[in-house]
Amino acid sequence: MRRKQTGISLGGLLFGGMILIFASLLAMKLAPSYIEYFNAKKAIYSIANENPDASVLDVRKSFDARATIDDITSIRAADIEVTKDRGLLVVSFAYRKEIRLFSNVSICIDFAASTDQP
Repeated sequence: MRRKQTGISLGGLLFGGMILIFASLLAMKLAPSYIEYFNAKKAIYSIANENPDASVLDVRKSFDARATIDDITSIRAADIEVTKDRGLLVVSFAYRKEIRLFSNVSICIDFAASTDQP
C-alpha cells in the first residue's frame, strides 16, 4: 500500500518565504531607530543620575557629548527638556521618526522618554 505524501507545497514554501523576507526587511529597517532611542534614553538617565544639581546648560553639554559618542542624530541637546520636580532633575525628550520601507510605504514611530518615569 502506498502512503499519502505529506509536507509543504511549493506555494506554501513561497508564501512562507515572502512572509519571512518581509519580516526581516521590517526588522532591519526598524532596529537602528530603536537602538538610537535606547541610547538616547540611557544617556538622559545617566545624565540625571550623575549630577542631580546640574544646570540646564550643563545637562545640554553633557547630552551633546554623549550624543556624539553614541551616534544619536535624531535629537539634539536643544530638543531635550530639563526641569526640576520635587528637587530631582527631570530630563525628557520626544520625537517622531518616519522610516521609509519601500516605494511610498513608510512607518511613523513616536519616541518619548523621561527620567521621572521608571
